[in-house]
Amino acid sequence: MKAIQSKAFILFFLMTTLSLSLCAQDVFDLYPADSIPNSRPGTLVEKTENNGSGRLIISGVSKPTLTVYLPDASKANGTAVIICPGGGYRVLAAGHEGAEVAKKFNEWGVTAFVLKYRLPSDEIMENKTIGPLQDAQRAIQFVREKAKLWQLNPKQIGIMGFSAGGHLAGSATVHFDQAYISNPLKTSLRPDFSILVYPVISFGDEFAHKGSREALLGKEPDPAQVKYFSLENQVTKKTPPVFLVHAKDDRTVKLDNSLKLMEALEKAKVKHDMYTYEKGGHGFGMNNPTSDVEWMKFVYQWMFDQDLILKKR
Repeated sequence: MKAIQSKAFILFFLMTTLSLSLCAQDVFDLYPADSIPNSRPGTLVEKTENNGSGRLIISGVSKPTLTVYLPDASKANGTAVIICPGGGYRVLAAGHEGAEVAKKFNEWGVTAFVLKYRLPSDEIMENKTIGPLQDAQRAIQFVREKAKLWQLNPKQIGIMGFSAGGHLAGSATVHFDQAYISNPLKTSLRPDFSILVYPVISFGDEFAHKGSREALLGKEPDPAQVKYFSLENQVTKKTPPVFLVHAKDDRTVKLDNSLKLMEALEKAKVKHDMYTYEKGGHGFGMNNPTSDVEWMKFVYQWMFDQDLILKKR
């Protein structure tokens, strides 16, 4: 079985490489259709719709993809970011926490990838607790191994996430040493930087977003899993630099989530920064309706200071 899967991945690599070099295709399957890890047959149907607020929502994902947004060639600087939309690990807010953000990065010369990841599901997964993280790790692997095709610097590939997508991006940020995917080339799964926007961080009872915790770990989670997926407990000196955004009045995912992570980063002496709004609530994407301040400007400056923008390759 392993030999068959290995051959499938080799064929998949050659086919995606060919498609990348010959056409302007911008949506790529993360895995061969018959080799999605940790999967089992199910009847889950993917749906894409606009909610009552006109926001793009995707549900029922069983085949994860990456959508690439390329900057103008004259602006491209070799930096890339993989974006994980939020949605409580139940849906994906793929518009205002995905495509719109990707286009903003393009203005800065950054190549952006929106990750349509599998949502935790006992129906289509053998182990739903690791399904989303597998897709995030595969996205990092996919982009890094094909960096030359997009003229990217493989040492300037970051990850970003909103809300539960922030928990996923954060999980990839702290758990990169434990591979949940096949990695025959031993490609580094460590993102070079991480941007977490009103992220779910802690799964402990005090500050947890219980909907996200239940979706990922179930109604009665194992205490060891709660600790493992409480990201403030997993920070080490190897953790990449992190930028955080949160509003003080967020009642959905409490500010304490970001504060706990920031404290852990400080203790481990990991580079980090944070922008905090007085008001804004949760789920505002790039545009906080209560403020004229654009938090993405602070992200730009932070990336500039780390030579991730306007750096000569």
